[in-house]
Formats: sequence, C-alpha cells, structure tokens
Amino acid sequence: MTIKAHRMKTHLKSVAIFNPGRYRNLFMLILAGLFGIFPINAQDKMKDVGQFYPLVQNYSNDQPVRFSYLAENWPDMVKWRSQGLTKMKELLAYIPDQVPLKPEITETFKKGTYTRYKVRYAVTSDWTTEAYLLIPDGLTKPAPAVIALHDHGGFYYFGKEKIVETEDSPKILKDFINDAYGGRTYADELARRGFIVLCPDAFYFGSQRLQADLVPEVFRENFPGLNSSDENIAIRAFNNFCSRHEEIMAKYIFASGTTWTGILTHGDRIAVDYLLTRPEVDPGRIGCMGLSIGGFRSAFLFGLDPRIKAGVVAGWFPSFPRQMSNYFRWHTWMVYVPRMLEFFDLPDVASLNAPRPLMIMNCSQDLLYTMESMEAAAKKMSDIYNKMNASGHFKTNWYDVPHSLTIEMQDDAIQWLEQWLK
Repeated sequence: MTIKAHRMKTHLKSVAIFNPGRYRNLFMLILAGLFGIFPINAQDKMKDVGQFYPLVQNYSNDQPVRFSYLAENWPDMVKWRSQGLTKMKELLAYIPDQVPLKPEITETFKKGTYTRYKVRYAVTSDWTTEAYLLIPDGLTKPAPAVIALHDHGGFYYFGKEKIVETEDSPKILKDFINDAYGGRTYADELARRGFIVLCPDAFYFGSQRLQADLVPEVFRENFPGLNSSDENIAIRAFNNFCSRHEEIMAKYIFASGTTWTGILTHGDRIAVDYLLTRPEVDPGRIGCMGLSIGGFRSAFLFGLDPRIKAGVVAGWFPSFPRQMSNYFRWHTWMVYVPRMLEFFDLPDVASLNAPRPLMIMNCSQDLLYTMESMEAAAKKMSDIYNKMNASGHFKTNWYDVPHSLTIEMQDDAIQWLEQWLK
C-alpha cells in the first residue's frame, strides 16, 4: 500500500468513528467533532469553495514570494534578512508598546531532579500570561534553555499543562497527553536532561483562555455542559465553545488591524524576554520546539527572533499553495496572515534565521496537510540551507504515525537540541 493510500484509509477510519475510546488520534476527533467538519475521501471531488477553487488556487500559485532566499541571488545576506524581518513584522501587524515584565513567581513545586515554578509576567499593557519554568537542580553555571510551545488540538482550557506534568490532572487532559505525546510531557523530559524550560500559555489558551461568563448569553446557550459539575464534561464543553468562537474572535482581530499570528508571535517573543531575566540561563544557548500550532509558533519564533539559536518544528510545516485541496477545513483561524504569500511561504519565514540549526518533524499519516505540501516545504527548506552552504544545519525526519509528537520523536528532537545547544 502506498503512503497516500495508507493515509486515506487511516483518514476514512478515523473520522467515521466518534467514540473516543476507539479513536486512534484525538486531535482529529476534536477537529471533526468540534469544528463540524467532514472527512476528505477518494470520492469527494468537489472543493470546499466550489466553483471558486480555481480562483484561489491559481492566485496562490502566482504569488511571487518575493523574500524567499530562493527567489533571487541575494548579494547581501544581512540586508536580505533585515528587509525580510521588517516586512514579516509589518505583515503580522502587531507591535504593541513595550511594557515592564513585572515578573512574579506564584507557585513552586519540587520534581525529582528539577523544580517547577509557575510564573506570571506582562505581555502587553492589556494582559499578562502564566508560564511554567523548569530549572534543573545543581546548576553551577548558566545553562541552555528551551522555549516549549504547546499545541492547539482544539483544547483551549489548558495550554502549558498539555506539555508539563501536573498533579491531579483531569482524565480529559491525561487522555489528550497520552494521544498527542505518547503519555510523556516533553518539557519535563527536557528538564531531566539538563535544559531550563519555559512553557508559556498562548493567547486564547490556559491562563489566557476566553472567559465564557463575560461573553453574551447567545453564544453560550448551546453549550449547557459549561456549567456541569463534572470537570471533564465542563472542560469538553468549554473547548467546544471556544472552537466555535474562534471565527468571532478572528473577525474582531482582523477588524482591529492586526493578526492572530502576530499576537501569538509577540507573546512567544516576550517569553524569550522573560527567560533572559533569569540568571540561570545562558543567553547564547536558547532553542524552541513545539507540536502542531506549537510547531507553527516555533517556526515563526525561530525565524523572527535571532536570540533563538536552534529550533524544532513538529507537525506544522506545509507549503500553503499546496494545501488548498480541502485541507483548510481542518485548520484554526490562528495561522492566517493576509498577503503573506506575496512575500513568504512558511519555510521562507523560518529561513530568516538560517543557517542556524533547524529540524522539521513530519508525520506521514498526518491528515492536516497534503503530503505534497509537507514534502514541498521540507525540500524548499533543504534547498535554502544548501544554497547557504549549511546543509548539515538542517534536517527533516519522517515518522509513520498520525499527527502527534511520540516519545521517539521527542527523543530525536531533544538529541537535536543537545547537539546544538550543549
């Protein structure tokens, strides 16, 4: 059976069954059940946008991607990078005034060979965030650090808790971690191996989640489970509510003149600011990694912040023009930047920090992306590093699994970060 046929067979099995106990990949269950979308199958020859498909596909194919390192022979790499960063930040359209971090530690918990701190700091004048900071025991000098970026997964109630081990976790969270991460929270594994780790909540997740009781009743009335005394039912209803509310949020974000990606990227860069306030951290050895939208965030943070010295992107590295064949139905509103493709495809964003070391991790059974889009993005990134005479600084790994960051993948990612940051 070909990879394509295997992926199609897996897809048809997975989205047809809505029993969580029998469902192999919880990511896809959440997306199918919460976003109200349907499987792509071999007989589905109609396009999500009907007769307008040629318009959008042809227009995306014709985009010049002006700031790609492959678009021309750039005589001055420093100038190319500077101009590219300026343009990408302009497209993200979110540059709030810098404010003091005013960091505070709100919780301390000893874990085996490291200590977990819950910290809070300001992101803008309008909001703060929480993060988990993991610091290994026995440090005698500044140590390497990793910004660990949590996924989306249709799971908004928690953010950082999806990748950091916590006590008394509800069953719905444990099930999610088992499915998405093989039962192992990778931030803790990084700390056990000597990395300082910061895991911030992203906008709209965890400590920054939408407060449902502040939203008009008309938006909440179809989600009675929000008030359930059963924690798992209430969390599931909240996730459902938030997924349906993404469209409303996106309208307000775009109408305000900014982008959701810009808000996310700003928060992740502020996380680096916070990390650099810690005397335990070696500022010259900071990396980032994440799965799913955490991978998307990692690609942007790696590309746009020169303080990041090595990166890992797992489960979110497609080429947008090759993603048009009914695959956007699965995706969040958080990843779209108007006019981006005129100047950058996703690999081009990440390349702004090349030739620093970058690993891409793709899942061959990943149903969120076309195989063509994943292969095209990986090839483009490889071609960029080759053009920079730095092929050894880039690597793409393929895994025959659904959308996830398995323990094997975690170990490979950590080994990559150890290679370049230790």
